[in-house]
Formats: sequence, structure tokens, C-alpha cells
Amino acid sequence: MSVGFAMLAHDALDRAGQVARYLADHGCPVVIHVDQRTEDSAFYDLVEQVSDLRDIQFAPRIKCDWGTWSLVEASRSSSAMLLDIAPDINNVCLISGACLPIKPVDELKAFLSDHPDTDFIESVTVSEVPWIKDGLGEERFTMTFPFAWKRQKRLFDVWVDVQRRVNRKRRVPKAITPHMGSQWWCLTRTTLVNVLSDPDLGQFDHYFRGVWIPDESYYSTLVRRHSRHIESRSLTLSKFDFQGKPHLFYDDHLDMLRQSPAFFARKVWPGARKLYGAFLGPQGRAHVAKPTKQNDVDRVFADAITRRTRGRAGLLMSGRFPAEGFENGLTAAPYAVFHGFDELFQDFPAWIESSLGSRSHGHLFAKDKVEFVNDQPGYTGCLPTSAALRDYNPEGFLTNLIWNTRGEHQAFLFSPRDHQGIAPFIARDPNAMIAAVSGSWVLPLLRSGYPVSEIRKSAARLQKREARHLDRLRERRTRARVRIWTLAEFMAKPAEPLQVILDDLSIPGALHMSHQPQLKPMIGLAAFLQELRNTGMNPHTAGAFSDAPPTEDIPLSPEHEQSGGIT
Repeated sequence: MSVGFAMLAHDALDRAGQVARYLADHGCPVVIHVDQRTEDSAFYDLVEQVSDLRDIQFAPRIKCDWGTWSLVEASRSSSAMLLDIAPDINNVCLISGACLPIKPVDELKAFLSDHPDTDFIESVTVSEVPWIKDGLGEERFTMTFPFAWKRQKRLFDVWVDVQRRVNRKRRVPKAITPHMGSQWWCLTRTTLVNVLSDPDLGQFDHYFRGVWIPDESYYSTLVRRHSRHIESRSLTLSKFDFQGKPHLFYDDHLDMLRQSPAFFARKVWPGARKLYGAFLGPQGRAHVAKPTKQNDVDRVFADAITRRTRGRAGLLMSGRFPAEGFENGLTAAPYAVFHGFDELFQDFPAWIESSLGSRSHGHLFAKDKVEFVNDQPGYTGCLPTSAALRDYNPEGFLTNLIWNTRGEHQAFLFSPRDHQGIAPFIARDPNAMIAAVSGSWVLPLLRSGYPVSEIRKSAARLQKREARHLDRLRERRTRARVRIWTLAEFMAKPAEPLQVILDDLSIPGALHMSHQPQLKPMIGLAAFLQELRNTGMNPHTAGAFSDAPPTEDIPLSPEHEQSGGIT
């Protein structure tokens, strides 16, 4: 059993010649077609490179354009020439100059000998093809494509649009049903001879001249008329990315290619010296790995496509950064946001850290600076305390913080006094757990000691900011986990919301509150709220206190705050 090869090449001709020499050295005739658009000097260098081998011949050169009939002409003339010069071969394989044999030739010959009447070619109907891109499925068989897609892209698109508008369609010859598949195949001599000598070949050629990318359908369709047995798969490993572009194989793919059940791999980077040396050199041929299932190889590339298109949660690479919504998750890990709690409790971040083990920051989005835990001057991920740098891209700031502290839960404080640019981001982030006590903005104003008449405008401004934030948290499209209590609800039973927070941030019931953080003084709160109402400003986000707040009798602490209320 002997096999011959028709090779289509257009660049990296030195590598094509290296592969052709390897095949010829193992008793396989090779006919090479070099694109006429390739420089003559490169072509003559290739001819000189293999001039000592009689089993390597060159087909007449044709100008080739991707996606056009010229590629079928090139493969057909090369195959016909191969059949003429090598009457003893039983199989013909079509490969490209970028293909690399990854199994010994003797193993390929033995395999084909075990399947003497089988044609190995992908051949499936259009409706079953999952790799079609750009929306041209059945249309590639019913329209005409006189313009080269790569060289005349604008004319190509305009002509397709015109045909769609006027509903122009060609008829498919009744004798065939269009099939598609990889253009790299291995056919028996009998099947290929019958295809090339089909009595209706003129009609079929006329039809396929107008098909887009006919090299992926010409042989896959006509082989159905003449083959005794088709195994719809290619013996060449070729993979494509989500845009339909072929993956390149590099030196670090060596182990995977050794384990692949395929006989050839395409496309191989011309600079992959390790691959060419391993599979074409004598030391590489001696190392034969146990083949794995094709599904294992497919899974590797499927994972690569997923990584390329979705990436890792919370990590924005340059290719995805400009496209909002193209990220795989806004942040990399869960985190907590506490709205208003530091106005209620003494040293609330320390309580969170001791109760949950979270790294509890202050106001990360305070207007004047970034308040990292323990007042650090910078933080993991080269994050500065500069508010100006943070506000240039607040979403990127938070994403960076969460990504670079993976494995350590983060928490921070938030209030209407902070920069509000981050608010929409955390609301739509599924990793965010937001606990809010609405109306707590009033407490610093209460403790400031300023007359109500002087702080009324500040109170109205703070409440307006908070109300806008709370409305956003209550929207249906909000993906964060949200807990909201009014100040009145929280002060009625402070321990219950705190236990809810512990349950939300741990296994429910696993942690029972051993101690409650100390409440800050709130003497005169009820009277202060009423005085705000009397001036015409209704603090509705604070809720309704039935009588005096339950903390009305809490005495002032020595650390009674006298500043920071007005913003």
C-alpha cells in the first residue's frame, strides 16, 4: 500500500520543502503547487532545495485567492498530476505547506492498508456544520461571489447585500446535495479518479466556480457520488478560533501533538524549530507517545477558546478591556460593602475583621483619599491612596483590588459622602454583598453641632445621593446581594441585622454573634429629625421612629465627634 501527496504552498517554502523531502525519503511521491503570487525567487529556491529528489514534482502555478475557485483548480491539477506520475499509489492525501506529519509515514501506510476502501474526508450537510462564520451557510451555495473576500472586501460585501435585497438565488444541480468539510483529505485512488472523470464534471465545475470557499465543499460534495465508504473525518489536525481563523501550533504544543491520533497537524508556525526537529528528525521519530482520544485534544482547544473569549473572572486583558460586557464576571471574588455602618458603630471595620476574618478597609472611595486598612499608603496591586488616580477609573481600581487579593475576603465602607462613580458597578456585580442602613447620613450632621438651618442643604444633598443609590440597588437588573434597613428599623433591633450580615458572609448559622460593636452616641436624634422636617426637609430614608429612638438614653462618649458632618 502506497500513498502520495499533493501539497499546496504559498509561503514559508523552506518548511514546505523540508516536509516534502521527509515524505519523499519514505517512498511517497509528492506534487507541489506553489501560488503564482509567491515571489519567483522563493519558488526557485524551493525547486533547488528538492532538485535531487525525483519523487518531488511541481504542478503548473496558478494565481490563488482565498475562498475562490482557484484553490480547487490548484488542488485538482496537483492531484491529477500525481495520479499520472505515480500509477502505483493507492491513496492521495491533500496537505498544505504548513502541514507537519506528526506520525511516522509507515504508520500512515499501515493505517490506510487496514482501510483499503475508505475515503477520509469531512463531508456533512450545511445544516450540520457548526464552524460556519459570518452568516454565509446555505447562501454560499445559492449566491455568486466574483470578488475575492480578502483583496476586495468592500465589493464582496456590497455584492452579497445586493443579492440578498433582490432575492437572487442560483439553482443547485439536481444530481448533488451540497456538503461541507475540511479541505484536507485522503481519498482512495479509485474515488479520486472517478471524481475527476465524472461525466457531469463540466456542469459541477460551472456551478462550484460561483460558490464561496469551494475548496471546503467541492470534494466533500462530489465524493458522495463515487465513494464506497466515507469516514467523515480528516487525518489532519486543524483547529480554528472563535473568529474562524486557524490556530497555530508552536513548540510548546509538542507533547499534545505527540499524543494526537491525527497523522498531520496544520498550521505549524514556521519558526517552530523544536516541532520540525522532533517530527522530521531521526531522534524525534524514535519518540512515539501513546495516542489519546481526539476528544481530549478537542477539549484543550475548546478551553483555549473559552479562555480567549471569556477570560478569567475579574481579569481584563487588553483584547477585552475596551468592550463593556465582554468580561467574564466583573470581579474575581466575593466582597462586602457596608453602607452607613461606621456612622452607627465605633470601629465597625475592626468588628468585621474579628468576626469574619475579612480584610476590612475604610472608605475606599472617600473624596479626599483612599482609606486602606490600617491607613496603609498603598495596597496590593500597586494601588495608591490618591483619589485622583482612583477616580480616573473607579471600576478598574476595585477590579484590581479584588483580583490581587484573591483568597482573602475584602470589605469596605461606603456612604453618600463618597465618590458615587463606583455605585452602578457594585450594584451589577454578583460578587458584591451590599448591606445598607439608609438614613445613617444624618448622624454625622447630628453630632456636628451646627444649627439645622445651616446644614439643611447638606442634608438634602446627602439624602438625594443616597436615594439614587438605593433605587439602583432595588432595580431588577441589580445582581449584587443586597440588604437594606432604614435607620429606624435598624435601631429597633440592632443585633438582628448584624446576625444577618454574619450569616450572609459565612455558612448560615455557623457564626453566632459573640459581641456587638459599640454604638455611637445618638442623643437628640428624634428631635433633630423633627427639626429637619420643620424646616421643610423630609428625611424619609431614615424611616419612621414611633417615639424616641431606643438609644436616646445613650450618654455621649468622651470621643464625641464635633466635626465632619457637612459635605
